[in-house]
Amino acid sequence: MPESSEVRDQSLSYSLLDLIQGAVVTQAISVAAKLGIADVLADGPLSALDISKRVGADAKATHRILRALSGHGLFAVRPDGRFEQTPLSDKLRDDAPDSMRGFALLMSHPLLWEEWGHLFTTVETGEPNLPKLRGMGALDYFQANPAYMGVFFQAFGQLSESETDPILAAYDFSGFGTVVDVIAGRGSLLAGILQQAPDVKGVLFDSEVATADSPALFEAAGVADRLTIEHGGPLDKLPSGADAYVFKHIIHDFSEEDAVTALRNAREAIGPDGKLLVIEYVLPENNEHHLGHTIDLWLMLMLGAQDRTLAQYTELFAKAGFKVTRAVPTTAPISIIEAIPA
Repeated sequence: MPESSEVRDQSLSYSLLDLIQGAVVTQAISVAAKLGIADVLADGPLSALDISKRVGADAKATHRILRALSGHGLFAVRPDGRFEQTPLSDKLRDDAPDSMRGFALLMSHPLLWEEWGHLFTTVETGEPNLPKLRGMGALDYFQANPAYMGVFFQAFGQLSESETDPILAAYDFSGFGTVVDVIAGRGSLLAGILQQAPDVKGVLFDSEVATADSPALFEAAGVADRLTIEHGGPLDKLPSGADAYVFKHIIHDFSEEDAVTALRNAREAIGPDGKLLVIEYVLPENNEHHLGHTIDLWLMLMLGAQDRTLAQYTELFAKAGFKVTRAVPTTAPISIIEAIPA
């Protein structure tokens, strides 16, 4: 019997309701992450009662959280009623490769929820609301709230490190002589590049604070003898003469004007046969689902910055004297945009 339009409309309403309640699912995942439920299930299935005892929570409430999350593929219920890990919930373990636990904890932070509560104002005005809400820019606010800063940067640090292997699998860095990683923090990506390409030398360019424990990282990676650390800020002049300059999740943090300035600094520093490698979320032209679209909203809300399509990056690079040669996709939701001096 054909489905009536009334039934179809009702189905659409419930599908929309499911999306609207995404914030509830977010909080439930965050609670599971904070309690460490995935960690206690790493060794095998347990009853909700046993889980609650191990994580220090109420047994009935723990069962209800697990039951709700199982419907989304996080955890699963065995026929005997015990709960077990799934491949999805395994990524909530603190020690899991590519763990998303840090991001789950960030998404339930009260300060973050307060900021997202002002998205309407940003959309209404077209201006970032965080400076208005906090009375200062994002970096100053983080420095004034170190506990929040720790949660925030742990989350995005885990996300960033999960992208290293996909980048190294997608792009061959062995043809370069010297790679400069610009505003690279500790330098996990550069360490991976030097491991992949044993004849390449690396220059880590960032502030003294950001690179404080970088020597230990590169020593542990066995590539410290090919590393140089130089200090500077995101809009400072860059070490000159290298044949590859890497910007990973940096350009999308800038205003249009500052992005052009940073890229022009690279254009001034780069060797004649050098390549610019900008690693970002490249938004699809057809508006299909992509992680970059939600990251773009973060940038809009907090910084007044943006992610871009390939066409938009091509236009941006041209303003700084670069010509895009290709965009290399990876198995992560990011691409490596390669450009040469125009």
